[in-house]
Amino acid sequence: MKFTIEKSVLLRSLSHVQSIVERRTTIPILSNVLLQASDGRLDLTATDLDIAVRESAAATVSQPGQTTVPAHTLHDIVRKLPDGAQAEISLDPENGRLSLKAGRSQFYLGSLPAADFPAIDSDAAANNTSGGAVQFVIAAGDLKRLVDKTRFAISTEETRYYLNGIYLHVAKTAGINMLRAVATDGHRLARVELPAPSGADTLPGIILPRKAVLELRKLIDDVTGDVAVSATTAKIRFAFDQVTLSTKLIDGTFPDYTRVIPTGNDKLMEVPNQHLRQAVDRVATISSEKSRAVKVNLVRNQMTVSVKNPDQGSATEELAVTYGSTPIEIGFNARYLLDVADQIDGENAIFEFFDAHSPALIRDSGDDSAQYVLMPMRVA
Repeated sequence: MKFTIEKSVLLRSLSHVQSIVERRTTIPILSNVLLQASDGRLDLTATDLDIAVRESAAATVSQPGQTTVPAHTLHDIVRKLPDGAQAEISLDPENGRLSLKAGRSQFYLGSLPAADFPAIDSDAAANNTSGGAVQFVIAAGDLKRLVDKTRFAISTEETRYYLNGIYLHVAKTAGINMLRAVATDGHRLARVELPAPSGADTLPGIILPRKAVLELRKLIDDVTGDVAVSATTAKIRFAFDQVTLSTKLIDGTFPDYTRVIPTGNDKLMEVPNQHLRQAVDRVATISSEKSRAVKVNLVRNQMTVSVKNPDQGSATEELAVTYGSTPIEIGFNARYLLDVADQIDGENAIFEFFDAHSPALIRDSGDDSAQYVLMPMRVA
């Protein structure tokens, strides 16, 4: 194997694939990236056995071949090369070492045989028609929106593994099929939807794992075109530009989240979102690291956010709001409240309350398709 590739091109692809490689693993081959050079391109593949990322990059290939080398080490080497450098990479079949030359620098890396690298069937989701495969195309911007507005609520509690991801499914709203994303950790819930893309109507309810969500979001950050999605009940694949991400899905049943979205909350409050966010952020400076609790007091057209911390002191801030119902006093985790405020695109956040002990429903004045639920907490 022998090829030449420009530093920035190689670094971009390595940055995409190496991020899923675990720093510590008991299986040495999983620390490596698979390099496959042929037909004027270099294919790079990395996997942790649950997620696989493959990317193609343009290269001048003088001798086709393949091997695997330590992903993070190769990434660090390429990152430190001078800008504009041409990396000449070759494999010595005698000793199995990979040589990388760039200018006056030369590196040698140990390799493991490509034959030992786990087989990645990136087309499994697309080809598995017997398993109820669904294929559709979604704009990268829409996919980013589904992820961004829900990922903050993904649970990190491993005992309830079925909450460790985003639940994607198709549901009807006003008789229209909508692609809906939901995440919850039991204390908060985020739900956002958009019209189901053509072909997505039969998508089964699937749970996209947290790590895959984070990797996907990084990969599509600069993508402006479409993303091709192929899914079965066990796997899902996202393909865009020269990148393919495949991942196993969480094998579990997502709870009936509709039961916790309140429908009878009759106390309506509307507040400028930026004012709310800044006020909560300021008073939360005094809150304890453990509880992060803030108290919200509502009277006619006025909201008071307050914190009392026996060790640090107290803080209050008043806000002008639109509120005409009976007074209510309710507590929230400040971090959770700020996370929701970060998702509001419109000028105002709309809160619907029932009482101090019931979950609050929060909506976006600029986006009817997004809903957030916050469980209250006791605040002294």
